[in-house]
Amino acid sequence: QVHLVESGGASVQAGGSLRLSCAASGVTYSMAWFRQAPGTEREGVAGIDTAGVSSHVRGSLKDRFTISQDKAKNTIYLQMNNLKPEDSGMYYCAAAGWGRRWFLLSAEQFDTWGQGTQVTVSS
Repeated sequence: QVHLVESGGASVQAGGSLRLSCAASGVTYSMAWFRQAPGTEREGVAGIDTAGVSSHVRGSLKDRFTISQDKAKNTIYLQMNNLKPEDSGMYYCAAAGWGRRWFLLSAEQFDTWGQGTQVTVSS
């Protein structure tokens, strides 16, 4: 049974940086970050194979966002640099079991979700 807890969200000014953390308990095969602004659907941000084989960030964000993990702590991170107002939203951590197509960064591929952490970027 998987449980996810996100942390690190805050209100920052444009150009600032944040590092989000997601601590997992239980067994995960892949994990990802999604975000959702009010009135929109969740958007996949970045995903990682927890075995350390591969990871990726959606193309429009790859110059500013980085996903990483600490295997010993069963924790993933999302480093966000040069934040822009359009980055604002609730950021969710998600986990997928074996055999799921996590790399699609589609919400339907993920089984377990954290409660979210709010990121607000002001200009």
